[in-house]
Amino acid sequence: MTKEQFPGDEVVDIVKLVINEVFQEVQDSAEIEMLAEQWTSMVEEKVLWNLSKLNKPFKFIVTCTTMQKNGAGFHCASACYWDNNTDGTCTVRWENSFMYCIVTVFGLAI
Repeated sequence: MTKEQFPGDEVVDIVKLVINEVFQEVQDSAEIEMLAEQWTSMVEEKVLWNLSKLNKPFKFIVTCTTMQKNGAGFHCASACYWDNNTDGTCTVRWENSFMYCIVTVFGLAI
């Protein structure tokens, strides 16, 4: 039995769709402090739900960072030990005039 490869293009499309859906009505930077936690959870949950509908033999891990644009630096790293032929990751960065949203999806073949 051969394992499927990480569906990177499909994952990126899903993440972009969800981010646009969640943040389409955000118009004020004041909302960030009140709703950032809620938005972050919503993005993660919706991405996972849509990934599960792909019916691919993968375990998915989704991380989401929502951050106000205020000139502060942000650094993040990850390391994985996996099968490069099947497993994979993708990161989508979205921004508007006052915030960033960075979503990373890891897919591990079952």
